[in-house]
Amino acid sequence: MARLRRAPEEFSLSFLDVICCGFGAVILLLMITKTVQPQIIESSAVNLEAQLADLQEQLHEVRGETVVLNRDLNARHEQLSEYDERIAILEGQLASARARFEDTRVSSSSNEVITEKLARARQSLSAEMERLLGRQHLAKNALIGGIPVDSEYIIFIIDTSGSMFSYAWDRMVMEVEATLNVYPGVKGIQVMNDMGQYMFSSYRGEWIPDSPARRKVIMQTLRNWNAFSNSSPVEGIEAAIRTYYSPDKKISLYVFGDEFSGRSIAEVVDTVDQLNRADAQGNRRVRIHGVGFPVQFARAPNMQGTGIRFATLMRELAYRNGGTFVALNDFRP
Repeated sequence: MARLRRAPEEFSLSFLDVICCGFGAVILLLMITKTVQPQIIESSAVNLEAQLADLQEQLHEVRGETVVLNRDLNARHEQLSEYDERIAILEGQLASARARFEDTRVSSSSNEVITEKLARARQSLSAEMERLLGRQHLAKNALIGGIPVDSEYIIFIIDTSGSMFSYAWDRMVMEVEATLNVYPGVKGIQVMNDMGQYMFSSYRGEWIPDSPARRKVIMQTLRNWNAFSNSSPVEGIEAAIRTYYSPDKKISLYVFGDEFSGRSIAEVVDTVDQLNRADAQGNRRVRIHGVGFPVQFARAPNMQGTGIRFATLMRELAYRNGGTFVALNDFRP
């Protein structure tokens, strides 16, 4: 008898297992997605809003600082424009001053050339007069008040101590002016105090060119010049000879003072002899003149020693160095 065959089943157990596993996996994925995804989205949104707020705040601050900086920049530009204008004005003034200086220098150079020509002409005339009239005539006319005035350069050594400045200054100014008037024109002038300090430091070691304008400035400055002094002319005399001694220049040194506070007159005389060397004829290139003011002699006799020592020193220096010592009888004008 023939056996009946079963019809094949449309769904088997294996198929059902696969389908169940698939559904389980889908459900598991949905559960994971629903629990995690809302938290990440919410956190990201909060962080972005905070960053945006910070950036907006920073932007406002930058804009505020930009306004302030622009205001400062505009102020700087205005200030710079004012500076540029002032610089332009100053440059114009400087150019004008330079032009005036060049004109003055050219004029001064011309005056110096003329002065030099006059000096050469005077020397030539003196040589001709010596040839025609003899040396005795020239010696007679080169003295004014017993003081030789044939020098081409003059140096003033002025005691600026308290006794001179307080009591004899006006008379001293008058004597300096009178001495300058004796020399209508010289090649150079210098003014130092008894310590060797220069009245005009810009002319240290140089000669002040002679002119009426410069003489006026010298006299104006001298009226109020009050430099430190130790009441001894020695330092000034030695400094002047050391600095300006020259075998080819005729120099006169005028010492104005009232006392000598040094230790040894003989030592000073010997030092000056070494500095102011004599030529073959025994003549010294630097004449030393002295003008004594009797300030110390207004004191008690036992306090007049420094005044006597000054007179003794200057008389000996003038005698040895071709000059003259003049002792005034009053220190008041």
